[in-house]
Amino acid sequence: MALKKSDLYSSLWASCDQLRGGMDASQYKDYILTLLFVKYVSDKAKADSASLIDVPDGGSFDDMLAAKNDKEIGDKFNKIIAKLADANDLRNVIDLADFNDEEKLGKGKEMVDRLSKLVTIFNDLDFRGSRAEGDDLLGDAYEYLMRHFATESGKSKGQFYTPAEVSRILAKVVGIGAHTRQDQTVYDPACGSGSLLLKAAAEAPRGMSVYGQEKDNATWALSKMNMILHGNEIAEIYKGDTITSPQTVAGSHLKTFDFVVMNPPFSVKSWNNGLEHDFNRFEYGRPPEKNGDYAFLLHALTSLKSTGKGAIILPHGVLFRGHAEAGIRKRLLQHGFIKGIIGLPANLFYGTGIPACIVILDKENAVGRTGVFMIDASKGFIKDGNKNRLRSQDIHKIVDTFNNQREIDRYSRMVPMSEIAAPKNDYNLNIPRYIDSSEPEDLQDLQAHLHGGIPNRDLDLLDDYWQAFPQLRAQLFQPNRPSYSDLTLDVSEVQQAILDSAEFQKLANEVRSITTDWYDAHRDALAAIDADTKPNELIATIGDDLLERFKTVPLLDEYDVYEQLMTYWHATMHDDVYLVMADGWLNAAKPRKTIEVKERKLSETPDLVVGSGRSATKYKMDLIPPALIVSRYFADEQAAIDDLTAAAEEATRTVEEYIEEHAVEDGLLADAMDDEKISKALVAARLKAIKTSGDPDEIKALQHAAKLYSAEAAAKKTVKDAQSELDRATLKKYGDLTEDDIKTLVLDDKWRTTVVHRVSDEVEALTLDLVARIQQLGERYAETVGDLDTELVNLEAKVAGHLAAMGVE
Repeated sequence: MALKKSDLYSSLWASCDQLRGGMDASQYKDYILTLLFVKYVSDKAKADSASLIDVPDGGSFDDMLAAKNDKEIGDKFNKIIAKLADANDLRNVIDLADFNDEEKLGKGKEMVDRLSKLVTIFNDLDFRGSRAEGDDLLGDAYEYLMRHFATESGKSKGQFYTPAEVSRILAKVVGIGAHTRQDQTVYDPACGSGSLLLKAAAEAPRGMSVYGQEKDNATWALSKMNMILHGNEIAEIYKGDTITSPQTVAGSHLKTFDFVVMNPPFSVKSWNNGLEHDFNRFEYGRPPEKNGDYAFLLHALTSLKSTGKGAIILPHGVLFRGHAEAGIRKRLLQHGFIKGIIGLPANLFYGTGIPACIVILDKENAVGRTGVFMIDASKGFIKDGNKNRLRSQDIHKIVDTFNNQREIDRYSRMVPMSEIAAPKNDYNLNIPRYIDSSEPEDLQDLQAHLHGGIPNRDLDLLDDYWQAFPQLRAQLFQPNRPSYSDLTLDVSEVQQAILDSAEFQKLANEVRSITTDWYDAHRDALAAIDADTKPNELIATIGDDLLERFKTVPLLDEYDVYEQLMTYWHATMHDDVYLVMADGWLNAAKPRKTIEVKERKLSETPDLVVGSGRSATKYKMDLIPPALIVSRYFADEQAAIDDLTAAAEEATRTVEEYIEEHAVEDGLLADAMDDEKISKALVAARLKAIKTSGDPDEIKALQHAAKLYSAEAAAKKTVKDAQSELDRATLKKYGDLTEDDIKTLVLDDKWRTTVVHRVSDEVEALTLDLVARIQQLGERYAETVGDLDTELVNLEAKVAGHLAAMGVE
């Protein structure tokens, strides 16, 4: 059975648990990533004799596995890794972690046990089928670890990882894509672990030349390993400080590249310590001594060819700070180098919680540039633990909007250079100056509070709904007086009225039809999934088509629909696709016994249990859940079980009602109670005790209770026996499935049904906003000031009456 992404993540994080005791994440990441590297290259060498990484005798993962439980295991690990490093010129890259460090790994048996468990966990991972097209499990695993290490390392150690979602935006808005040539170059002057560089390069289907520089030695080593793990063995990753000691130099000038992407450390105070040669980087102004943001931006600009494009993540301060930075910003704008600004949500990055922006540079089209395209994407995110995260829909919307220069109210606009240069703005690029992304103020209407009625002005703001449902407004509202309306029904009935309306039903059916047609158009491609499928390309194709089909549907945001597909893709479909790619349709659908591995701290929840007690066999169905088999092939049997279950529940209710009636003080079953509870065993014991000499009424009540308990037990046993029989039949059915059967179950019953249902839910969800607003307005103006005065007079009269009754004048 192929390794699923979720299982891989569990295994890797379980391995981290083995090391967690003596060190923090910034230290044990070196051990985990080194083992991941050795395992990966060893597996790839077995599967591909032409692999660029040479795995010598005595330098493989198998050699590490052979050292398991050896009292010299730490020293042997170091020597094995050293052999692999020597064979590939990777000294000081993959051998930074000391596996014989007693301070971190423990002494004697503690070290032996810890490393033995660690190597056992990694032995369960199989990367022989891993791909290098950017959608492989290995890449996902590396990102997963980077994200967790950055989270656990805290603010000071989080700089080595740019969230994958942000990396994808930079890669797409900088201009890398299907037309990018193989001989074109991409460069990251502050590449950290290399994740941003790799995301950028992955956007070019034919590949491209990759260059980077990183000053931190350990992070530079991570980047070198990352390149190899992603099939970029020949990437040029230099070591050193980019500003003071740039390594991409040709004589007295910097080398230039087609694309530059970068997420430099924010606001470095000592950026120019040791700076001897500026390489003509500061011709548009010298950054302030204690803030290096513009030093990195100007380095990127100087490193671009005359046709080059760049995208850099920087703090918002670069957009509006004064003094030296204001001068640099003005000159860059006057030369037309700044193509666009994208404002991102706060708390996305691991090194800082402040909001950042992306500055997009474009030398090729700088001459004659008449404006800067701005996007305020600060509100599009989801909470993920203690960080914020961009969703698939947020990424797609940003990229679509920027690349198509599409203006959206309160989100994006092309800001003319004349407006930026106007005296009131003076080349300040602070996004709120040009885009007001705030929600319109919800104004209270004094006349409505005084005289009743809902202001038509508030109803007019819901025009998108009235356009989609032309008859609905007249159905829900009637005139009160000029400019005011009343609800035609009670506030509590609004939601059901909307859901029952013919117009809503028409929209729901249209959405269902569009989704079904979209799925049918791609079903053949999904049915053709095999070992050569590229999952990222597959989901990009069908996802973009879904988004396109919903652009003209009223009310629905096409990006919300797209997110429904992508959420399901990440949660389920990706794993399903990978299983089919690795094992084929027939083998991927076979049940397997559940895994319980102590070293991995894993215990799978079974999907089906056949038998009981110690003889029970637990099964996991990775591709086709048993419920799908039952629904398609055993619907009658399931319906019968549902009836039996209902009968058993009714028997339980009958017992409970009888006990509740008679097991009370002075009741017929009072003497059978134990601490105010009564059970079948207590009833039987009491009946045995008084059968010959007890109160006849109590005996009769006990006999009836016993009969009810027996009926309940019999009903439950009938359900259990029927369920066991159905479980065995279900398990047997898996063995009878043909490939066509499997495709029908997965493609139609699982994927199609789920996606159609999720998109349909979006239609119902959007009505909830309308309902909530109508209910809010209805309740807000339901009582006029006159009504409140009348109620106050009535309450005063009631209080006076009570006081008079008590003799108080």
